[in-house]
Amino acid sequence: MPSRAAVPASGFAYRLPNNDDVMNDANKTPQTKGPTIYVVDDDDSMRQAIALLLRTVGYHPIVFARPSDFLAKFDPNFHGCLVLDIRMPEMSGLEVQQQLNRGGAILPVIFMTGHGDIPMAVQAMKDGAFDFLTKPFRDQDLLDRINNALKQDAENRAAINKHADLRRRAESLTPREKEVLELIVDGKANKVVAIDLGLSERTVEIHRANVMEKMGARSVAHLVKMYLTLHEQQR
Repeated sequence: MPSRAAVPASGFAYRLPNNDDVMNDANKTPQTKGPTIYVVDDDDSMRQAIALLLRTVGYHPIVFARPSDFLAKFDPNFHGCLVLDIRMPEMSGLEVQQQLNRGGAILPVIFMTGHGDIPMAVQAMKDGAFDFLTKPFRDQDLLDRINNALKQDAENRAAINKHADLRRRAESLTPREKEVLELIVDGKANKVVAIDLGLSERTVEIHRANVMEKMGARSVAHLVKMYLTLHEQQR
């Protein structure tokens, strides 16, 4: 990890945050629009060194010495990732991960482990952890994993937003338009849809045009893909 006398490539000097800085960070709500890197570790020197490293490369770290403090202040609306020590006296990293899972959190978790904690790390991965690092580790190894975790978080949230948008579009359809949608997805022509629903072909054409517009579909193939995406999510 960086030493107290380290100087970044930019040439600007910085200082290692003291305990007051760390505690102040834990009491703040992230205000930046960029990702938030949560760090939970009861080891003061490790926690401070990681915070220093992350600030140096432009990240916004929020650090906690106690898992309970992190869980009390964690906001799932902020995107980023969690760097989490696996063995702590108050609560293990596995227990923290389990609480996050129960709450439906999607934040990628990077575990920090000692050599004797590999079995715990394997269990963490089975429970959905993003990655783990064995102490001691190089700064760049941590940064690489954080960068990858942030990419994963962005992809996860984009997928969720896409699904939410699709649901909103589908919910804007009238009951009749939903019937027409299902028959279009089944590959039925307007004439067949009209017969099945007891409508005129012209009325079906109007409903079909409304469905395409409300769903934002560029083609029938695109509409079918949207429909399948919605129904796969509901399974």
